[in-house]
Amino acid sequence: MKQGIHPTYFKEATITCSCGAVLKTGSTVETMRTEICSQCHPFYTGKKKFIDATGRVDRFKKLSEKSVAKQALLLKTTKAKKTETKKEKKSTSDK
Repeated sequence: MKQGIHPTYFKEATITCSCGAVLKTGSTVETMRTEICSQCHPFYTGKKKFIDATGRVDRFKKLSEKSVAKQALLLKTTKAKKTETKKEKKSTSDK
């Protein structure tokens, strides 16, 4: 093997989870942080845990609320237009 091209290997690398668990392993990175591990993952624990790191759920809820409001406004305007056209037809037929 060539000398000097391989990364440094740390035999006592630590991985720290957001739940507080610390795992020791071997790696080319001395310390790592992770959001979820086998001690807090729902598959292993059987508990529901919701992780929304980037706010995607909030953004989705905001978009869906905006869509519902837009649909309600559109429905209201179409009903108003229909009643106006009925009134116009009725007034033209009366003449």
